[in-house]
Amino acid sequence: MSKLVKDMKEAIRLSGLKDGMTISFHHHLRNGDMVAVMVLDAICELGIKDLNVNISSIFDTHAPFIEYIRDGVITGIETDYMGGVVGRAVSEGILEKPVTFRTHGGRPSDIIRGASPIDVAFIAAPTADCMGNCTGKTGPSACGSLGYAFADAMYAGKSVVITDNLVDYPLVDYSISEEYIDYVVTVDKIGEPSGIVSGTTKITKDPVGLVIADYAARAIDASGLLVDGFSFQTGAGGASLAAAKYLKDIMIRKNVKGSYGLGGITSYMVDMLQSGCFKALYDVQCFDLGAVESIRTNPCHMEVSGAHYASPTAKSSAVDSLNVVILGATEIDTDFNVNVHTDSNGYIMGGSGGHSDTAAGAKMSIIVAPLSRARLPIVVDKVLCKSTPGNTIDVLVTQRGIAVNPQRPELAERFTAAGLPVVDIHDLKEMAEKLNGVPKKPQLGDRVVANVLYRDGSMLDTIREVPVR
Repeated sequence: MSKLVKDMKEAIRLSGLKDGMTISFHHHLRNGDMVAVMVLDAICELGIKDLNVNISSIFDTHAPFIEYIRDGVITGIETDYMGGVVGRAVSEGILEKPVTFRTHGGRPSDIIRGASPIDVAFIAAPTADCMGNCTGKTGPSACGSLGYAFADAMYAGKSVVITDNLVDYPLVDYSISEEYIDYVVTVDKIGEPSGIVSGTTKITKDPVGLVIADYAARAIDASGLLVDGFSFQTGAGGASLAAAKYLKDIMIRKNVKGSYGLGGITSYMVDMLQSGCFKALYDVQCFDLGAVESIRTNPCHMEVSGAHYASPTAKSSAVDSLNVVILGATEIDTDFNVNVHTDSNGYIMGGSGGHSDTAAGAKMSIIVAPLSRARLPIVVDKVLCKSTPGNTIDVLVTQRGIAVNPQRPELAERFTAAGLPVVDIHDLKEMAEKLNGVPKKPQLGDRVVANVLYRDGSMLDTIREVPVR
């Protein structure tokens, strides 16, 4: 027996895909992904239209989505993150229906509980066998963890594995089991491995970023949370990675033995594991090739599903036991609400990902950001889009001081006692405006182009159209 079919079109025909259905993709090949466009090209040739696309993240490599939208092939999008190329087109109103933005925890939660049904899931698999057992750890297009694809494969009406590295049955050390897979397609290439490496996964050399990173690491040290069993997640931005490096030095100096590092894993987190700072890494997505190598070879570097990572409806998830998370922001307002969906002009250029999931779960959530970017203050009266509620954000670290949410007075006391520069968030806003002026608010249209859902599925905010000038 074999589930191999001759080509993509045959798999699509056998899946029963019809106009108006929902298809899904995962994003572990990141900006090197070729599968989503490959599948949609075949769908176009078959004349299927009016599809809803549920994809865990959209990158600039998915720019052809714009033409699929214009041609009526894609009429709906559900995602957790949207890069600037497709985001700009959506912001200008190209899509008739509003995009649905979820979080990395909310997406598998909604798929599993039936709130976001998938008719056909397409799984990009760097290695697979003829029955559909597959992994991202090996193969010429190895991307590491396939964490965000688990719910798609397990709960879709039909699941199709697409691979460029077919191996003899049975595949050893598979991630997703054959029991969930209907068809297997082999292609020449599913992606460019170098494309999974984000351009931000390097420690900043900017003096401002290094000051911010130093403050963040010292704040963690002063918080009272940096003890044996400590758990931690950081983003892939330059200042966040520098903070992780400084934190590693503190943990080694104090001989703190942490329990686990979490999230999208970088080489810097791998280094912390290898240095004895953590017992294990829980990996839902590899951000660079060093992380891919580690998850392939180190049994303490473990792959987890999106639900295990952050689902609010799972019996438990890893974010529920998280001590500290370091996150970024495009804007933060004086109520500590954070925007990571749009830029200062209102154009979509991101998404929550695991931002609001980890902020909700962590005992201390830290935003690291410069006082201003491109001469625009980072602190505003009201964010353009509420991506993460302010009641889940504890600390803002800038190069000019640390603002602590008034609901966490004990942190302010600890930071002050440690000699850290604690300031009121309103004072940070005033400092930035004195340096850069008060920014003008963008003129937005009335039409809603995206609905932003919180991790529990409730409506958190909307994003309005940016008029084309």
